[in-house]
Amino acid sequence: MYSEFYATTVRIALMFFFGSIAIEWIVSLLLRKGVYRPIDALSSISSGLSNNVKAILKLTVIIVTHDWMLKHLALFELPANATSYILCFLLFDFAYYWKHRFAHEINFLWNRHLIHHSSEEFNLAAAMRQPISGFVQLYFFLYIPIAVIGVPTIVVAVIAPLHRFAQFWYHTRLINRMGFLEKIIVTPSHHRVHHAINKEYLDKNYSAIFIFWDKWFGTFQEEMLDNPPVYGITKSVQTWNPFIINFMHLWSLTKDSWRTKKWSDKLKVWYKSTGWRPDDMQEKYPIEYTKDVHQQVKYETESTPFLTSWGFIQVFIHIAIQFHFLALLTQMSWWDLLYYGAFVGFSIFSYTSLLDRHWIAVPVEFIKTIFGFFILNYFGGWFLLNESYPISTFLIGIYFMVSLVITIYFTRNYFEKSSVKLEKTII
Repeated sequence: MYSEFYATTVRIALMFFFGSIAIEWIVSLLLRKGVYRPIDALSSISSGLSNNVKAILKLTVIIVTHDWMLKHLALFELPANATSYILCFLLFDFAYYWKHRFAHEINFLWNRHLIHHSSEEFNLAAAMRQPISGFVQLYFFLYIPIAVIGVPTIVVAVIAPLHRFAQFWYHTRLINRMGFLEKIIVTPSHHRVHHAINKEYLDKNYSAIFIFWDKWFGTFQEEMLDNPPVYGITKSVQTWNPFIINFMHLWSLTKDSWRTKKWSDKLKVWYKSTGWRPDDMQEKYPIEYTKDVHQQVKYETESTPFLTSWGFIQVFIHIAIQFHFLALLTQMSWWDLLYYGAFVGFSIFSYTSLLDRHWIAVPVEFIKTIFGFFILNYFGGWFLLNESYPISTFLIGIYFMVSLVITIYFTRNYFEKSSVKLEKTII
C-alpha cells in the first residue's frame, strides 16, 4: 500500500515539475528572456533524474527514524489534526533553515549541496539539481523537537514531501517582487539572492518557506536592482555530468587532506568553513575562483544541432524510464530494481559526458551497452515491459546500438576540439 502511494505521489510530482519547466521555457521565449540554455537544462534535468532513482531505491542510511524518537523521546501525544500539521510544518521549516545553513558553512557538508548551486542559470530546471552524494542522514537531531512534542508519524510522512515540493516554484527569474508576501514567505526574489555568487549575496537567505528565519538569525539580504544576481558557484564546476559535480568537492577535500603536511590540517579541512584550505595547499595547488562576477564567462561546450537534439532524446527516454521504474515498485524486488538503477546511472553518466565532449563517454557507453544486453537476457526482456509490448525488447536493443554509435561518432570527431578538460576537476 505504501509503495503504491509513494509511486503515485512521485509520478504526480514529476509531471508537475516537467510541465512547469516546459511552461517557463515557452514563456521565457515569448518574452525574449534568456532564462534557459539547452545543454545546461539537460544537465539539470539529468541530475534530478539520478536523484530520483536514488530516492526510489532508498540508498540513504537513516540513523534514527521518527518512529524511534517518538517512542523514546515524546513527552506528549498529539492527535493528527490541523494543529499538528501546522506545528509540524513550522518545525520542519525551522529545521531546514539550520540544515541548509550548515550545508553552506561547513566544508564537508557543502559537498552534499554544491550540485544544487552548480548551474550558472536560475530556472525551474536548475531546481532539479539535487544530490546523490548524501548516503547517510546527518541532520536527524534537528528534527528531535518534532518527536519530543509527540507529532504523529503520519503527520511527518505527509509534511516531509509537501515541504520539499513547496521549494520548487520560486526557482525562476520570470516573477519579480511579490508585495507584502516578501515579508512572510520565500519568494523568487529572495531565492535569486541565495543562488547568487555576488559578494553581497553569498550565504544569505537560507529559509525554505518562511523568510522570517533569515531575518531573525541575521542572514537576510534583499535583492538589489543595481546589483543583479550572478548564478553558479565561485569555483565553476566546468562539467555537465551530475555524477562528477556530486563528488568533486569531496574529492578536492580528500586530496587536500592527503597532501597537506600538518596532521591538524588533515582534520581541519573537513570541518572548517566552506572553502577553507591549508596554507601549503593554497601555495602548491591553487584553485581559481571567480574574481569579478559581472565578468563571468559561463561554461559552454561545442555542440551541433544533432548532438543537442540527441541530448533531448536521451532525456525524454530517461523520463519515460522514471515512470516505468515507478510502475515496477510493487512488481519487482529491490535487488532487481537495483539493476535498473545501475543502468540509469551508467546511461546518464555517459550522455552527460558526451555533452561535455569528454572521451570517458565511450568506455562508459560500452559498459552501459553490455550491461543493457545482460539485463535483456537475464530478465528475458526489459523489466517486464515485453509482457505488454513484445516488440520492446527489439526496440531497446536497437536503442543500445544507436546510442553507442552516436557516442563513438561524436567523441571521435570532436575530441580534439573539445573545450572541456575534466582532468582539471579530477587531478
